[in-house]
Amino acid sequence: MTKLVATPPTVTPGLLYHDAANAIEWLCRAFGFEKRLVVPGENGTVVHAHLTLGLGGVMLSSAERYAFPNMCKTPREIGGVGTAEIIVYVADPDAHYQRAVAAKAEILIPIEDKPYGGRGYSCKDPEGHVWAFGSYNAWSE
Repeated sequence: MTKLVATPPTVTPGLLYHDAANAIEWLCRAFGFEKRLVVPGENGTVVHAHLTLGLGGVMLSSAERYAFPNMCKTPREIGGVGTAEIIVYVADPDAHYQRAVAAKAEILIPIEDKPYGGRGYSCKDPEGHVWAFGSYNAWSE
């Protein structure tokens, strides 16, 4: 039986990767995600994976296994441009930034104080998905 969390995240991004198995390892090492579920497919593909970070997470799968190839494309398939930025709250953005730099994330905006509050940075993962990490809490009162 699956254990349910008391309050599941309302929104969970779904991402496609051409090398999903390596992407999972990289996202865990570079960004601190943890594997909740990984369903392997044929020839090293990933049918479905769920990675968690804090109270949220992402789901991902191999692009080659995606059931609706005309609905979503990877950054690689559209010239290396991301079409969305995945924004993630982290308590210590400076330490997180150092971790991402050590894993060779492509830094787009170096760590900085934001004019709207908090501190953060933006980067790309090895397959071109754009991520922003920072301490700005948009949900605080």
